[in-house]
Amino acid sequence: MFCLLLIFSFIPNVARADGPSVSAQSAILMDQASGRVLFKQNSNEKLPIASITKVMTAIIAIESGKMNRKVTVSQEALRTEGSSIYLKAGERIKLKELVYGLMLRSGNDASRAIAEAVSGSESGFVLIMNEKARELGMMDSHFMNPNGLEHLDHYSTAYDMALLMRYAMGNAQFRKIAGTRIHRVPATNKEVSRVWKNKNKMLHLYKYATGGKTGFTKKARRTLISTASKNGLDLIVVTLNDGDDWKDHQSLFEWAFANYKPVQLTRKGKLKARVASFYSGKLVIDRVLTLPLTKDEQKSVRKSLVLLNLHHEKHWQPEGPVGRLTIKVNHNALASVPVYYQQNAKKKSGFWSRFNGFLHAIMTGESR
Repeated sequence: MFCLLLIFSFIPNVARADGPSVSAQSAILMDQASGRVLFKQNSNEKLPIASITKVMTAIIAIESGKMNRKVTVSQEALRTEGSSIYLKAGERIKLKELVYGLMLRSGNDASRAIAEAVSGSESGFVLIMNEKARELGMMDSHFMNPNGLEHLDHYSTAYDMALLMRYAMGNAQFRKIAGTRIHRVPATNKEVSRVWKNKNKMLHLYKYATGGKTGFTKKARRTLISTASKNGLDLIVVTLNDGDDWKDHQSLFEWAFANYKPVQLTRKGKLKARVASFYSGKLVIDRVLTLPLTKDEQKSVRKSLVLLNLHHEKHWQPEGPVGRLTIKVNHNALASVPVYYQQNAKKKSGFWSRFNGFLHAIMTGESR
């Protein structure tokens, strides 16, 4: 069995205590590549989230495989209160265009039309939303609609919404839509072509911004998710109930870009480590691990390898990991990667190794 106390892929709550002051009730700054939390403030508080809900709606629509199908807009979709892209009953429009309207203009009518197109009804779509939340580890979230309109049982946390945005940004089509500044919609059977400008001012205010979603209701107040990239760092900021969110997001991004640098800590392939002879030359890692680290953190990086302790057969080839390599900074475990045993892992032979092998073959008469 594993003699391992920490079995994890990432410990998200190891974040620096310092950072810029923000006016948000709840906030988080997360590295997109690794999921490392760089800054947090009441990040696990359950709060209403308003229209940043639509990130979930958008990614479900994209993953449905129906983006190029035409949707017939229902009368019920038009009755959805709040912000609108002014669809018309009976209008035939591609699901893809509805997702653009959802993300750029925050159309609540679009959210209802999307829900009906993907799952047949809004209630059925909400079930998918909550299933997806559980799948992503959003354990403090619950959805009641596809748009974020106020409901006592519709809530999330800054941390959960960062998890969602991290997942969504892994989808190329979502990234494109979320980062679009202006979108032109082809004419439909009910409307001439439309032009939509993204409501997310971060795309215009901050040159490193790459996407995001705004939100507002009287109860939730201002909510905002934004992403930004610079010098190899891709970052996510979520703020809930923040009256100065444009400024706070830029401040958090600038602080992170000034203090953190992406550092590669593992590479794919054979693992070099002092291990028992049975494992020697046969341990491999199947992924690259890169973490954002400060200069001080880079000086205190330590790696700890823990392996299975078993009696091994000659041709033993386990199906799963045989251990984990843990990365620690200042004695805090930040991340770990699985380590595998590969019976046929071979060392790359250098010149002298090949030369000695050649001499051995000549002297013993072996053919190679």
